[in-house]
Amino acid sequence: MKKELPIIALDFPNGREALEFVDLFNSERLNVKIGMELFYIEGPKIVYELKKRGHHIFLDLKLHDIPNTVKSAMASLARLEVDMVTVHCPGGSTMLKAAVEGLTDGTPANGKRPIIVGITQLTSTSPEQVHTEQLVDHKYTLEESVIHYATIAKKAGLDGVVSSPLEAKHIKEAVGYDFQVITPGIRPELSNDDDQKRIATPHQAAHFMSDYLVIGRPITQAVDPVTSYHQMKDDWNKALLER
Repeated sequence: MKKELPIIALDFPNGREALEFVDLFNSERLNVKIGMELFYIEGPKIVYELKKRGHHIFLDLKLHDIPNTVKSAMASLARLEVDMVTVHCPGGSTMLKAAVEGLTDGTPANGKRPIIVGITQLTSTSPEQVHTEQLVDHKYTLEESVIHYATIAKKAGLDGVVSSPLEAKHIKEAVGYDFQVITPGIRPELSNDDDQKRIATPHQAAHFMSDYLVIGRPITQAVDPVTSYHQMKDDWNKALLER
């Protein structure tokens, strides 16, 4: 996947709408995210259709199960030859290691293993929920919880984590600047933050040390999606040159 290109979240109810959307960009090669909503209705065929069009694919299924199940599932996903996959860090170090093993085992000969990143805390999670619903001791902040999960992920062999842009720099300071941080919750200036709690603009995310941006509704629900995409991409790339 190209870091200079934001990842567009294809949160559509079916493959027809998703493909009609990417075709608005003509022959432009995109980074796109297939999440649970789209994959569960379309299955692997949506991956094949997007690959035929030359797009880079982030398959975001957030696997979380016993280690052996996750290992087998990752081997299956690797055979789809996508570019990036996700697993939930709260599944624990044994499960995370099994995910890396399965992904490696399933990668075709002479193929490139997909990037594997761990979900830390969802960007819709508030600090209050971390304490009242996850029962994390009040002496630990949400940020500390994210960094803790990132440390576990790094030790388990993952390539990076998904977190809000607000935690990206702190993750890198804790586990190393070669560790990838993928950040959703990206919004243009003065936009509605919807259900996301911890958000930033592309320009802010670049200075917070994000490596990849994931952007959904501000592009897919824009009046002019292509123009919106290019405005946010330009903002991101300009800021990358500044940091």
